[in-house]
Amino acid sequence: MTRADDELRRTLARIDGRAWGVAMGLVLGLGLSIATLFLVIKGGPVVGPHLALLGIFLPGYSVTWHGALFGFVYAFFVGYAIGRLIGVIYNAASKPRHNPR
Repeated sequence: MTRADDELRRTLARIDGRAWGVAMGLVLGLGLSIATLFLVIKGGPVVGPHLALLGIFLPGYSVTWHGALFGFVYAFFVGYAIGRLIGVIYNAASKPRHNPR
């Protein structure tokens, strides 16, 4: 393997942790917000009792219009942290190892 091939492999093997963080944050944030808003619009005598249990872990979250905003913020931060962690772990695992010849 030539030096150029090794450089290309090292460059392509790395992922951007910030991009993964933003992507995961948006997916989780929008997912929770959409689920909350769907249940609020659907209505009924008891609105989203299972989703409301997230209020135990996310203070201020409830199955309401305001809860959708709180849920987005909380889920975005959790998703961002997960995405950054994926980036760090992946980049550490894909780091090329020096093979002395």
